Amino acid sequence: MGLVFDKVSYTYHTPTGETMAVKDLSFEVAEGQFVSVIGPSGCGKSTILSLAAGLIAPSEGRVMRGEGHFGYMLQTDALFPWRTVEQNIFLPLEVKKKNTKKMRENALALAEKYGLKDFLKKSPSQLSGGMRQRVALIRTLAAQPETLLLDEPFSALDYQTRLAVCDDVHDIIKSEHKTALLVTHDISEAISLSDKVISLSARPARVVGEHEVTFGEGSPKKRRSSGEFAALFNTLRTELGI
Repeated sequence: MGLVFDKVSYTYHTPTGETMAVKDLSFEVAEGQFVSVIGPSGCGKSTILSLAAGLIAPSEGRVMRGEGHFGYMLQTDALFPWRTVEQNIFLPLEVKKKNTKKMRENALALAEKYGLKDFLKKSPSQLSGGMRQRVALIRTLAAQPETLLLDEPFSALDYQTRLAVCDDVHDIIKSEHKTALLVTHDISEAISLSDKVISLSARPARVVGEHEVTFGEGSPKKRRSSGEFAALFNTLRTELGI
């Protein structure tokens, strides 16, 4: 099992009242699938990730997950500047009490496989923005999660770097056969990366469209240059009321 939202609603309670973030939300992320959720600012996208990770419980409905644990990739790389790249990659192992020789060797093998071998002893300040995001992804994968939750992880990058890192992250996630749920406000990003795109209404978030992405041979670059890209972009833009 990947991840299933079954008629999920969630209401925030504050001293001044209640705010319903999502309402009657149903969708599925199949095992090994890359799904993007897009919607207007403030519609509840980050709440969906918190529900998926089990950080908060639904007010109504159910979130069903597989047995594997989750890895979380944030909007910023959140690398600790006083730790080397290698030490940053090992951090989840320390936090989750998995800091064994075998797990460290597996993490280093991932780092070397994806081009970080020559950067392991460097500090984050010596890396480009794109390379820092690659380190952040390898750090997320180090603890061997089954599912990755991605909270607009490219939003802090400039446009050219963003395109390159999108390809990079997509290729690594697919090569490692991970399930992924991305929340983003960027329609182009969602189409280029995903097997399926889910569009949401304004808050409280409801699903207004689900679209399988089958063109472009699964490559972000090929998808962006496909003739079908513009048609889906316009469909999603209409659903979002842009």
